[in-house]
Amino acid sequence: MADRSRSPYNGPSHEACCDLWITAKLGSQSTHHNQPRCLSMTKKFVRTQLSSRRLFLQRALSASAAGVVAPYFVPATALAGAGRVGANDRIGIGTIGCGRRSAQLRNLPPAGQIVAAADCHLGRARQVAEKYQGKAYQDYRELLDSPAVDAVIVASPDHWHALHTIHACQAGKDVYVEKPMTLTVREGRLMVEAARANERVVQVGSQQRSMPTNVQACKWVREGAVGKIEQVIAHNYPSPWICSLPAVETPAELNWDMWCGQTEVRPYHPDIFIPRAKPGWISFRRYSGGEMTGWGAHGLDQVQLALGASATGPVEIWTEGPPYAPPTFTQPEGRVDAGRTCSQPLIFMRYADDTLLTLGNGPPGGAIFIGERGRITIDRGTCRVEPEALARSLGPLENSGRESHMENWFACLASRQRPAADVEIGHRSTTLCHLGNIARWTGRRLQWDPEQESFVGDAEADQLLQRTQRKGYELPT
Repeated sequence: MADRSRSPYNGPSHEACCDLWITAKLGSQSTHHNQPRCLSMTKKFVRTQLSSRRLFLQRALSASAAGVVAPYFVPATALAGAGRVGANDRIGIGTIGCGRRSAQLRNLPPAGQIVAAADCHLGRARQVAEKYQGKAYQDYRELLDSPAVDAVIVASPDHWHALHTIHACQAGKDVYVEKPMTLTVREGRLMVEAARANERVVQVGSQQRSMPTNVQACKWVREGAVGKIEQVIAHNYPSPWICSLPAVETPAELNWDMWCGQTEVRPYHPDIFIPRAKPGWISFRRYSGGEMTGWGAHGLDQVQLALGASATGPVEIWTEGPPYAPPTFTQPEGRVDAGRTCSQPLIFMRYADDTLLTLGNGPPGGAIFIGERGRITIDRGTCRVEPEALARSLGPLENSGRESHMENWFACLASRQRPAADVEIGHRSTTLCHLGNIARWTGRRLQWDPEQESFVGDAEADQLLQRTQRKGYELPT
């Protein structure tokens, strides 16, 4: 047995890794919430502006590649000079959602600068804007109207990702959207269509696609290092449960109605507003797919990559064990017991080549790939190959020379190539998570058509591929 890790990075805690912090609000001034407020930007104007900004970015990235390191923020009056990226040459980034995950993503490459922040909690948006000398908004559509914003980072709760991303694409902005990409399968397809129709670069925050150890380990599996894959064992991620927390006074600077977005409005409670609290919105079905889509968006994405299935998915899903029985939270409490309850029944998936995927005792950030000649265990930043003789034959892991996930997005803003975790890839991997939840919710064997993105002969299960949005927050079609 050999530990193939070559990275000093052990990964953040389970809590920190998946925090998808809070959202930009949809303003109350307009009743046409399903249309972006970017009417002044004709397609011709958008293309002209983006072409100009693209040249700026290419120059900035060239300077960075030459070893020039610019400060992460410079005054707007700074000019480009020999060996220096000027402020006017840098890509203006707006952040939609200003919580902790947003803060982790705001450490930009030198070619970018934060110029605007939007959050349904105006105080949080103001704090970010003040830090970067940008502009604060409560209405994210006003941020999208700003000519200073070239691209956006979407770090809002799961139930907002689709509208934020689609409206950004329609406004001519490129997007980095946090994982999990969607609340439903239908949202993902519409996000892909918006990106393609508007020729936008959309990167999904599945950052293990840019981690050298993970990329190399998945390549080994995909290229047959352990022979034909007989079984894949992933982590048993819990599905979400039910929220019935009591009402608490809403903070003055928070528009709770807008935070609820497409979902039915229920009373404010801080243990809903915070993603991982007691228990936090990420655990409630109304706003999220639970840890099935939280950590699952990382681990099951690695399964897709290693199996060479990034553009498809399984064809059969079923469960074994006691029926799914999610608890209802009427008071704040921890997530351990409910997580254990909502990890039943066990989930199984079969791919078209008969590869069996079991959600069991695998690592949360990857899976165990068992083949004819051995096994490879992949987790975040680590890889273990067994037996030892196979590990020696594969040689050392490649663990240098790759850009970070954010750097990859910035490079693609200039090249217009598709990024490491392109929107189609993110959609397919998140769909895998949704299929696991739907299997638990229905409790029966399901046949899945990955081309049509529908269940075969099961209209009832198909209804779970989308949700009814609250009036004013419908998905654009």
